Amino acid sequence: MASSAPADETHFIAHKGHFRLFGLTLDDCIKVFFGGNAVISIIVLALITYFLFREGAGFFGDNRRNLEVYRQAGLEYVDFIRAQQDDHAALTRYLSDLRVRQVKFYTQEKKLSLAEANAAVAGFDEFAGQYGDAVDPIRSLVSDLTEQATAIKEKFNVMEDKKTERDQLVAAGQPAAAAKVVVVPVDFVAELKPILGTLPAYRDASADFAKRLAEVVSAAPAMPSLALQDRLERFRQLNAEYLAGFPAVLRNLETWDFRKPVPAAQAFMSFLFGREWLTASFWQDWYGVVPLLVGSIMVSLVALVLAVPLGVGAAIYVNQIASPIEQKFIKPCIEFISAIPSVVLGFFGIAVLGQALRALSQVKALSWVPGFPYSERLNILTAGCLLALIAVPTIFTLAEDALNNVPRSFKEASFALGATRLQTVIRIIVPASLSGIISAVLLGLGRVIGETMVVLLCAGNRIAIPDFTAGLAVITQPVHTMTGIIAQEMGEVVHGSIHYRALFVVGMLLFFLSLAINYAAQRIVRRYRIAIG
Repeated sequence: MASSAPADETHFIAHKGHFRLFGLTLDDCIKVFFGGNAVISIIVLALITYFLFREGAGFFGDNRRNLEVYRQAGLEYVDFIRAQQDDHAALTRYLSDLRVRQVKFYTQEKKLSLAEANAAVAGFDEFAGQYGDAVDPIRSLVSDLTEQATAIKEKFNVMEDKKTERDQLVAAGQPAAAAKVVVVPVDFVAELKPILGTLPAYRDASADFAKRLAEVVSAAPAMPSLALQDRLERFRQLNAEYLAGFPAVLRNLETWDFRKPVPAAQAFMSFLFGREWLTASFWQDWYGVVPLLVGSIMVSLVALVLAVPLGVGAAIYVNQIASPIEQKFIKPCIEFISAIPSVVLGFFGIAVLGQALRALSQVKALSWVPGFPYSERLNILTAGCLLALIAVPTIFTLAEDALNNVPRSFKEASFALGATRLQTVIRIIVPASLSGIISAVLLGLGRVIGETMVVLLCAGNRIAIPDFTAGLAVITQPVHTMTGIIAQEMGEVVHGSIHYRALFVVGMLLFFLSLAINYAAQRIVRRYRIAIG
């Protein structure tokens, strides 16, 4: 007589064809196994979100304190004048460009030698030199104020470090050592008096500066061609607008108050709409995500412009036109691209593609192409081409699935009405699968916008908003991206610092942007399936 194990020790029972594991049937086990994937995905998503928020949530408070110190130490005050100096420098660069155009006109149009061309623009050089030297009094004042403001900020930072040291000693149970750490609060009222006392000097220097600029510009020499004269007139207009802004600078200085609190919203807005990402600066660190966001979008758009026609076109050809032999050859080749490591594609971009595109831009027959020729081999175009290669397999596979889901009766009805294969594809098959194709494009966008190594190696890594006045030539300019900045700087920052937290906030923005793109794609796919069903 067979003995049976106690119920609490029985983990596996096979009786009359029924399988049980821990009291669950085979069907229950299958449901738990496959249904658990969704639970695991939700848990992982929640952990990632929690981790990003935990590490990045403190950034906005730190950034607010960063902006408060920027104001209290007088750096904000000095930057009002510095902006005036920087705008003058931009106008000086405009004159430098105008000189280059004049030399080019004399050497190419008038067939003069370089020495003769330089002699022809001697009068313009004198004018440009006088215009550039006019800012010297303002520049000298900014230099003096910079030294004073940085000294105040450094003194404040030293005191903050001593506070931290004292708190650490107290926490470590060393009150005697903590008592020896002397912390002297910074008296901003007394410290800022020398800076605020320069207002009369600035008022006089600004008036003389404006008068000098007006005199110099009024004596500007005539240009040798109508096009160059138009550019000179444009310079006169820009200079007039520049001078018109002087009273606003003076008002800002007169009404500036270091006691004015920094709103909490400003810490958020300076990140979300800030146009500078500047770290480890002796003057002031700025954490504005706009140049990184614009860089990511520009590279992704170039990638999509290239990948969508290739991916969707290949899907239509393979699904509707290609023979079985062609299908067996084309599909594996396209899908194999996704197996290439992105770092290998990045090396290819640096060593081959970037150099090849720059050489191609030097061809005179292609000088009509916007941005050609260009000198930066690592730029939006190079990174966009490689990201397009990465996106093509995703778009191809999903677009072909969308084409496969179109009911066969649609095609048969079209042929029955006498339509050709091309007419059927363009007017029936593609419109019927358009929602699925759009979702494929969105998922391809989500794939490329989260790519790191290619953009880090091939986008040029210049943290600046591209010059969109260049038109389509903007794609030949280098940029930096959100993924690239995280990969580049995360290994060098101090754990828990404002820079560290800023990178996590960039990661949060990138994370939610990718989620939004994928959510939109899934919604389109769901609507597409309902419509087909």
